[in-house]
Amino acid sequence: MTSLSTQVYDRLRTDLMSGDLKPDQRLKIRELAAKMGTSETPVREAIAQLSRDGAIEVKPRYFVRVRRLDLAEYLEIRDIRLNLEPLAAERALPHITPADIADLTDAHRRLIEAEKSQEWQAAVQCNFEFHFGLYWRAPMPNLISILEALWVRIGPLLSELYPDAHPTYAQRHQHENVLTALRTGDVYGLREAIRQDLIEGGSKLLRQIESKENRRP
Repeated sequence: MTSLSTQVYDRLRTDLMSGDLKPDQRLKIRELAAKMGTSETPVREAIAQLSRDGAIEVKPRYFVRVRRLDLAEYLEIRDIRLNLEPLAAERALPHITPADIADLTDAHRRLIEAEKSQEWQAAVQCNFEFHFGLYWRAPMPNLISILEALWVRIGPLLSELYPDAHPTYAQRHQHENVLTALRTGDVYGLREAIRQDLIEGGSKLLRQIESKENRRP
């Protein structure tokens, strides 16, 4: 891709990872080009790459839209995340500074405030910032590249956490457990908090996906 198409690709990729783009959302090349201040060519190149990444579905002369993962894909990606995200958190731990913890604490605070005010997109964005604000501290570029590729595909689906699949926790919010583990250097507690955040926090979303799949003809 050209430098300009790479810029467009990176921007769309971030929008997918952070849940700013929704499953089944139609994308119009002309509108994206106008929004990003480019010609249509770099947008088409970026869309083509995202299609190869498995994030965008393209049917020539009919539509370009964000792919919706089916249940099997969601479960496969979740299983991979359950193994790799705790690893990223563990490897990030020795490199976390007090300033990093302050940033993560602020991201979680903004997440809770967004949920209370029903600013759903902001909540999804803050969740993304919390997780990758941690993972990006791991000095493992190949691992981070894999996680980003997974979130490009799963991010749009996470936008459907709200309002009906709102994450709930039996006790403390797992983000709070993550922050405690970071402050105390508790590797096991950190890995477990990340795992349980995916399992416990995503339980309603999983049931919602299962319900939708069961209703399909």
